[in-house]
Amino acid sequence: MLDALFRPRGVAVIGASTKELHIGNRVIKNLIDFGYKGEIYPINPKADEIRGLKAYKSILDVPGPVDVVHMVIPAKFVPQAVEDCGKKGVKHIIINSGGFSEIGPKGAAIEKDFLERAAKYGIRIFGPNCQGIINSDPDIRAYCNFTFTYPDPGYISIVALSGGVAEVIHQGFSSMGVGTRIYASNGNACDITIPEIIRYLGDDEGTRVVVTYVEGLRDPEAFMEAATEVAAIKPVLAMKAGRTAEGAKAAASHTGGLAKEDIATDLIFQKAGILDFRDEGELINAAAAFASQPIPKGDRVGIITNTGGPAVIATDVLVAAGLKMPPLSEKTEAFLKERLYPEASVHNPVDVLATGTAEHYRACLDAMMDDDNFDCVFVNFVTPFFVDTESIAKQIVEVSKQQRKPIVCNLMTDRRQWTETVRILQEGGVPCFALPSEAARAMAAMVRYRRILDRDKGTVKNFADVDTKAARDIISQAKAAGRRMLTAAEVYGICDAYKIPTASWAVADSAEKAVKAADKIGYPVVVKADSESIVHKSDMGAVALNLENGEAVAEAIKQMQAKFDASDLQFLIQQFTPGGLEVILGAKAEPGLGHIIMFGLGGIYVEVLKDVVFNLTPVTDAEADGMLASIKGAALLDGVRGQAGVNKEQLAETIQRLSRLVSDCPEIVELDLNPVMAFEKEIRAVDARIAIE
Repeated sequence: MLDALFRPRGVAVIGASTKELHIGNRVIKNLIDFGYKGEIYPINPKADEIRGLKAYKSILDVPGPVDVVHMVIPAKFVPQAVEDCGKKGVKHIIINSGGFSEIGPKGAAIEKDFLERAAKYGIRIFGPNCQGIINSDPDIRAYCNFTFTYPDPGYISIVALSGGVAEVIHQGFSSMGVGTRIYASNGNACDITIPEIIRYLGDDEGTRVVVTYVEGLRDPEAFMEAATEVAAIKPVLAMKAGRTAEGAKAAASHTGGLAKEDIATDLIFQKAGILDFRDEGELINAAAAFASQPIPKGDRVGIITNTGGPAVIATDVLVAAGLKMPPLSEKTEAFLKERLYPEASVHNPVDVLATGTAEHYRACLDAMMDDDNFDCVFVNFVTPFFVDTESIAKQIVEVSKQQRKPIVCNLMTDRRQWTETVRILQEGGVPCFALPSEAARAMAAMVRYRRILDRDKGTVKNFADVDTKAARDIISQAKAAGRRMLTAAEVYGICDAYKIPTASWAVADSAEKAVKAADKIGYPVVVKADSESIVHKSDMGAVALNLENGEAVAEAIKQMQAKFDASDLQFLIQQFTPGGLEVILGAKAEPGLGHIIMFGLGGIYVEVLKDVVFNLTPVTDAEADGMLASIKGAALLDGVRGQAGVNKEQLAETIQRLSRLVSDCPEIVELDLNPVMAFEKEIRAVDARIAIE
């Protein structure tokens, strides 16, 4: 449990300083100024008092209990200081200073030393090289941190390794007048981890929404497990850095090349139910809405406005995000026609006009709360000098406090003049945004979370007809031979073991054997040169299509033998399957997570069109169906312009079989089935490759 860290009875600062510009002084100042409810103990062998508090020469001299110790001392002194803290009975240590594993072997040795001492006494370490924590709970008021943003109490909690970004987000809430609950930035995170903190925040009743910033995941499996648990009960909002990296390194498969560096984190967010943001402003706005408003029950929005243009902008953003703008019910329309000005527009949006009063706004708000056509209410509120804007604000607050449906407000005003109107809305917990698009995106984020809660997660199908032993034997033999790329016979043997549909095939090492195999398969056939050195066969001229007799097969092999000088050269003979829609299925190992599964439009243009989607193993039946529906060309699967659709059920099943294969055989690092020819009644993989570790 991290209770003692976030709710400490006493805080000591080892390295407390009399110098105002020193971190060891700033932490004490923050604790005092923020109104920390516990005891504060400066530790400095050369000072009698610091900021009016008695200073102690050693942690062992402190008279009362200490749950949290800040260390602002050089790295070389930390191990002994940890030992002293253990003897004192300290529960948590926040190491603000650096000089540990981040600087190399010397620092790593010091870190290993203090961690072993901490473990001996049951002490948990926060950091090192970190800011610390803040808890704004009025009963605690712990500012165990050297930053400068003093938050009002609120319901948003922030956790991030990067103190700089965490503080930027924190300041963003502060500038909006939105309070926060718990703040945690743990730097190097040598002991207490982000997943642990997220779990703690999930259990914290005062936290309504969790915000996190991710630069990289040290333990992606633990992060996904914790985030999945918490996101099921409260919104988890995340932003990831580093999206502009060049992408994946050169890979032997299309899947490896298309799965960019950040795809695994994106897929963790998706699978865990985390709301992913690419703009810190949108993340902050969405969190502010979640902090005070109930989760919507659906995606239908009613708009109330006293000016036309901003309502149009908001409508465009909401509809683009997939939200719906239903008409008013007959009852609501009749009710509002009686209560609004005759010139008011009683539709959706409802325009109460610039002269609309508090009574008009209240009538609209009550009507939309009662109208089953709406799940959310969007308010555009410009503050003209000729109406009582403070009374309007009070009515919006009153309805918001009912917590029946979420309300967001586009407040268009000069905040320097309409200070009381702004104060009423802010203190009333109404999320207000200066721009209609900002408010609309915040509402869209709330609906996105509702969709996550409502989504069908599906089940992982158990295939009783697969032959795992056969597939593993093939892989073991290839590994024993020191090969990374499997031969065609091995690849198609594995596909057969997992009932992944392929075109009829055979492998031969001579023209004579190839002709016999083709005779058995039935003409026309395809011949492909197979060698570990031949990766992209079409590009290298290693494919001969639509061969209608034995002479054509023999001639194709003769030409390939002359072209490719490879000791392992063999030939794959396949049934020729023209027509059909070309799709691609693939898999790529992802350390700590299993595999990424890919599906999309395939063929020779796959890396040009890049119309592919990804998911993490294990892929459920619902997720497989979702992958089919998520590509841009999804309509092609159903058939367009008179063309027949494809067997989507078999495609979805093949995605799940592929997921099962790589889960059973984790040695597979990259796998491509491209193209897979998809027809109305069946699908067949006509080219495949597998690379193993």
